[in-house]
Amino acid sequence: MSPDPTTAAERQARSLSDMLAVLRLRHMGTGRITVSGSDEASVGVGAQEIDVYEGDSLEQPHHRIYGGQVLAQSLMAANLTVREQFPQRLPHSLHAYFLRPGDDTQPVRFSVERMRDGRSFSARRVHALQNDRPILSLTASYEDPAGGLDHHDPMPDVPGPEELPSLASKYGQFDNARAQHLIARPVDHRYVEGDIAMRIDGPHEARQNVWIRVVSDVGEDPFLRACVMAYLSDYTLLESVLRRHGRVWTDTSLRVASLDHSMWFHRPVDPSQWLLYSQESPSAQGGRGLGIGRVFTRDGTLTTTITQEGMIRVKES
Repeated sequence: MSPDPTTAAERQARSLSDMLAVLRLRHMGTGRITVSGSDEASVGVGAQEIDVYEGDSLEQPHHRIYGGQVLAQSLMAANLTVREQFPQRLPHSLHAYFLRPGDDTQPVRFSVERMRDGRSFSARRVHALQNDRPILSLTASYEDPAGGLDHHDPMPDVPGPEELPSLASKYGQFDNARAQHLIARPVDHRYVEGDIAMRIDGPHEARQNVWIRVVSDVGEDPFLRACVMAYLSDYTLLESVLRRHGRVWTDTSLRVASLDHSMWFHRPVDPSQWLLYSQESPSAQGGRGLGIGRVFTRDGTLTTTITQEGMIRVKES
């Protein structure tokens, strides 16, 4: 069977539409939310109001919510409480912990605490909840546009995306669930060193470079663009750990889960344009591995820095 790029393109377009749909959160009102198993009676401080939103989940093969989805939704919930008062105040960083697996058959509720609104900065804390239990906790900081010192690291010298195969062209002919899930993503991934979906062709090094872009335009809203970047950032960041140790995603002995995730938004970014996601892992130990990623535009501008630590365990046979 030969690859069918038209079918793959249609599935990717539908996947992007679904992704944007789950980022459209419903405002459920204000108040307090009780969190089971917490030392505190509620999420928040004192009598401060909590904004409550709800979002749907995308179906996954294993029925566990994709981490990038709940990360992006949590950022969107925080965004909605900032942009109404400070439309020019954009997110510049976020820090999140993945606390429990999410169930993709249920919606997720988001409680947003307005921690501070200063003259040039705002801060928000978000808890993503299912069944009154937190599955992710996130803090985000926002800043008004400002001048100052300006420098950034250079982009690695790598082949352009046009010179590299897409996942759809590589795996479109495979009829297994893993391959079909890969080619239906809302983002086009093109690996400089080759992907690690089923095999590793290159050296076992703790670094890789991946060209990424969503499959169609998502508009010019900088708040939405930041959320889309959060969604995309969780896809491949721990792969530099696996690559270093010669492990591929089809290895049934692997147990991998995201533990925490941080992002710094340095400069404006359009996720519908080709971006180089340059990744490395400085350390893996104790059943955990650290991934660091930097996202560059094609002209070499550093837009985003991302870190993630994940649980990476190998089940003994």
